[in-house]
Amino acid sequence: MIAVVYSGSRYADWRLAEKGRILHGFRTTGINPYIQEERFIYQLLNKNTQLINNAERIRKIYFFGAGASSKERQEKIERVFTQFFKNAKVKASHDVLASAISTFSNEKGIIGIIGSGSNAAYYNGKKIVENNYGLGYILADEGSTNWQARQILKDFLTESMPPGFKDKFVRKHNIDRKTILDKTYNTPNPNIFLTSFADFILENKDDPYIEGIIKKGLDIYVKTYLIPLSESYPDAIFSFTGSVANNYSDWLRQIANDQHLPVGTIIREPVQNLLKYYLNKN
Repeated sequence: MIAVVYSGSRYADWRLAEKGRILHGFRTTGINPYIQEERFIYQLLNKNTQLINNAERIRKIYFFGAGASSKERQEKIERVFTQFFKNAKVKASHDVLASAISTFSNEKGIIGIIGSGSNAAYYNGKKIVENNYGLGYILADEGSTNWQARQILKDFLTESMPPGFKDKFVRKHNIDRKTILDKTYNTPNPNIFLTSFADFILENKDDPYIEGIIKKGLDIYVKTYLIPLSESYPDAIFSFTGSVANNYSDWLRQIANDQHLPVGTIIREPVQNLLKYYLNKN
């Protein structure tokens, strides 16, 4: 049995397969080796009955996740998973590589992620070409749900939010200044708090205020990441994964088109295509 895992900060998508057939598909809490300790990750695995019941049967695990960009963090994942899945060989990699494989397979191109976080890189058909992007939810993540939430919360706290929309926001979330500042600055995983506003943003995407924030984020993302990459790789096609890229694909395509950037595939979750890719290899 093999397992393919794709994890953002909010959720981790799992697929378990054997002899070319998917046996189980489910979600757990997101696994991020940058912000979570090994003990926490192990406890998370040990809370899922599907994983407990299949742990000894799994022979190979392909893990891709936000925060797994360095060798040190990849080894952290591999240690924890090897401890839990005692018969498995574990390979941990970055979510950018997963997105590239799921959209380009073995072809070259520029891959973008816009979901709970954001990133972009050139994929040469085998590996990601390293760059200086991927600075996380505090310094970067332009256009992502983290970024969108930061704009909304800042407008709320500075009383810049349109009054009618502010009433809707408070009714939905029953939130105040103290709660926002406490969850942003005094909790272990403030990025989880920020991503919790994603559904509300999507529900209100046609409101002029929210539409303006979404489009502004996409525009900043394109100018920050994609235009520099297009200058380095002028013949490359752009493909995307992530909830923001998928949910607002028409706006993303239009903004990219305005900059003469050719857009190929846009998918929400890479895990299904990743599974097909690795089933063909096993």
